[in-house]
Amino acid sequence: MKILLHMCCAPCAVYPLQVLEDEGSKVFGFFYNPNIHPYQEYRRRLETVEQFAAQVGLEVIYRDEYDVVSFLREVAFRESNRCHYCYHLRLNAAAKLAKKSRMDAFTTTLLYSKRQDHELVRQLGAEAGQEHGIPFIDRDLRQGWQEGIQKSKELNLYRQGYCGCIYSEQERYLGVSR
Repeated sequence: MKILLHMCCAPCAVYPLQVLEDEGSKVFGFFYNPNIHPYQEYRRRLETVEQFAAQVGLEVIYRDEYDVVSFLREVAFRESNRCHYCYHLRLNAAAKLAKKSRMDAFTTTLLYSKRQDHELVRQLGAEAGQEHGIPFIDRDLRQGWQEGIQKSKELNLYRQGYCGCIYSEQERYLGVSR
């Protein structure tokens, strides 16, 4: 199977990539994360994905777009619903690209993170797949959380301290959990 793996960051891609490849799939990465702020953080995560891809021989498609203004316009005054917008934006882009690239399916590293809303990711991934006519691989990969962390440290990958948007960065510093 040819699978497009949307990658929120390199550390979160370590375990899902291993699982999918161990099952015999040919995996292609997809980095599209206009939700990451500020710009220096976005660049650091992008460069870490490039580093990781080179280390493991992963082909990655980069949609290098940093558009903080559009992101903030979409979530301003709807901050409590920002994750819905963020997941939808990225999963829809992944489904569209997977279909266009003649992949067999797509998935996301968001299903690996213990810090994401899995039910919402699963719902929006399935909807994006249905809309674009491509299967969404819905796998709970959180059981590999510690293994992925350990391997990302062994690979000397930059590990960020928050999900990505400016709101999640604020929550990190305030000690607020969602």
